[in-house]
Amino acid sequence: MNRVQYASLSIGAVALFFLVWLIVGVNQWIDPLLLPPLSDIALTIGELVNEGYKQVPLWEHIAISVSRALSAFAVAIIIGVPLGLIMGLSMPIAALLNPFVQFLRPLPKIALIPLAVVWLGIGESSKFFLIFIATFLSVVVGANASVKHIGRNRVRVAQTLGASRRQIFFHVVLPATLPDLFTTVRLSIGIGWTSLIAAEMVAATSGLGWMVINASAYLRTDIVMLGIFLLGGIGYLLDAMIVALQNKMVPWGGKE
Repeated sequence: MNRVQYASLSIGAVALFFLVWLIVGVNQWIDPLLLPPLSDIALTIGELVNEGYKQVPLWEHIAISVSRALSAFAVAIIIGVPLGLIMGLSMPIAALLNPFVQFLRPLPKIALIPLAVVWLGIGESSKFFLIFIATFLSVVVGANASVKHIGRNRVRVAQTLGASRRQIFFHVVLPATLPDLFTTVRLSIGIGWTSLIAAEMVAATSGLGWMVINASAYLRTDIVMLGIFLLGGIGYLLDAMIVALQNKMVPWGGKE
């Protein structure tokens, strides 16, 4: 299957989904409270664009959530990738840190909300921490695992040719791990983005996650559905940007 066929099939599947939703809404086969018709979603978009939600413009809710997430993603990647690579290259460091990483990684991040509030208060710091920790732990584990895939013969050949540790890292280790690192970043950002809802449960008054939670309390299912679409759409765009960057920076990925 070529790219055109793949894209056509994907677009067709999405179009069919919305067509079925439209038919269900027009015929009222499902209670609108449970599944609002597409026409209601369209009216809700106009309402939020013109009036905002809780006196906050829709674009501001989007911008706040994206800025919270991107700042946490950036710090998690900057710290997590080198640390994971070091753990993969050094058994003593891995032995020291791995128990803590493996203990915290599967822990539901919503369980950390009380501690985040006690430690960091109810401001932006606690929200940053929850998104950061979810992303950071996944990045560390993925970066650590990527080192295991390096062929040891490559390292031995480089050592035989007199390469220094720095040269081995930048010319052997890093190129070999970059494809896996990009995959790790994609998965980690997905995990971090899902933790946005938990982060915006901490005394927030703005953001898409807060908007969805607040609207559900008033049974505004139309706003909840719109918020879900926005969260999913932004997450999709973030992933597409990483894939495009990966294709540009790691053209050799998957070709070995």
